[in-house]
Amino acid sequence: MRYKRLLALALGLSLLSACAPKPAPTPEATATPSAAPTAEPTAAPSLAEDEKVRVAMLKGPTGLGAAKLMEEKKDSATVEFTVCAEPTEVVALLTGEKVDIAALPTNMASTLYHKTDGDIQLLALNTLGVLYILENGESVNSLADLAGKKLLATGQGANPEFVLNYLLEENGLTAGEDVEVEWLSSDEVSARMAAGEAGLCMLPVPAATSVLMQNSDVRAAVDLNDAWTEAGAEGALTMGCVVVRTEFAQQNPEAVEAFLEEYEASIAYMSDPANVEPAAALAETYGIVPKAAVAKRALPDANLCFITGDDMMADIQGYYQVLAAADPASIGGSIPDGAFYFDYKK
Repeated sequence: MRYKRLLALALGLSLLSACAPKPAPTPEATATPSAAPTAEPTAAPSLAEDEKVRVAMLKGPTGLGAAKLMEEKKDSATVEFTVCAEPTEVVALLTGEKVDIAALPTNMASTLYHKTDGDIQLLALNTLGVLYILENGESVNSLADLAGKKLLATGQGANPEFVLNYLLEENGLTAGEDVEVEWLSSDEVSARMAAGEAGLCMLPVPAATSVLMQNSDVRAAVDLNDAWTEAGAEGALTMGCVVVRTEFAQQNPEAVEAFLEEYEASIAYMSDPANVEPAAALAETYGIVPKAAVAKRALPDANLCFITGDDMMADIQGYYQVLAAADPASIGGSIPDGAFYFDYKK
């Protein structure tokens, strides 16, 4: 069975935060005294002692959902986490077979699939849109209002650039012509906006959250999720995902499914408003967000999700169609075929 679980609609899953598979019921609980002995029910998949899943997560929103699982597996011999600052680091680990499962921007997942001739598969979507236009002022309330202005931005060559270009075009504007876009690192954009040295920028949560906390004159002018919806774009604005090396998935399907079950529970815990204080502390502990105070403010806007199966395919293929129409190179040349998708819980 394939299914979709948007975490905003499943806060009750925080009860699964312990992440351990439930024990199978005993035969006495499933049979009457006169009944013939029944086979012991099959337990949920779990990691064997001799199996290790090596996982790479990214700093920022794409890695937030894994913080609870990192805490629970910190002394585990079966799961090993690495936190990376840049997607290029993750790609190097995947292609070098140094990790088995990894978080990536969704466009890079498609690009890597094509470049490796199918050596990775998409496991789940873990982050929806997290991009915001911030303004030190009151003149911008829509993307159309960016005409004739300069915008600092981060994410060149990745989802942020392609999403921005598409949405500007949907509002009758062209980056570089109607809107001057200066591409910088997230730290540079954040520093200049926080110091009041720039009027407009595009940043993802939690970097955007940090700027808002540092400079009270800066406001969130445009939520690109809203702009995506208003443009009537296909699919969902899906910024982050987790992928697996195809060879590892074929050789260790139960280990992959066990990881996904625990990862889903971790995302549920991290996105539950009731857990915001401890969740923010975990985000700081594992270096995903520099400060717990920023993580606390950012978590409600991080749009964490856990989407697999048919719903994952529908959401991401619609998104890929938008990117392919704007620039096929943004997803590696073409929309991935069906082999790109890992079948979780058929």
